Amino acid sequence: MATTVSVSDLTCDGCERIVRDALTDVSGVESVEISQEDGEAVVEGDADHDRLLRAVDYAGYDGDIQE
Repeated sequence: MATTVSVSDLTCDGCERIVRDALTDVSGVESVEISQEDGEAVVEGDADHDRLLRAVDYAGYDGDIQE
């Protein structure tokens, strides 16, 4: 199952790497694709939405689940 997370302030490759690493560490995540242009991460797997948002927050960014 894919979950799209909007992420604020993705302005460089380093930002992408930080968010990707944070999301990849969440239990249940199989893969993460980041779009700097769209400001979002598409997460494959069955991770808990709250845990995804906490990971983004812990990485220093604001996130929101797109329905």
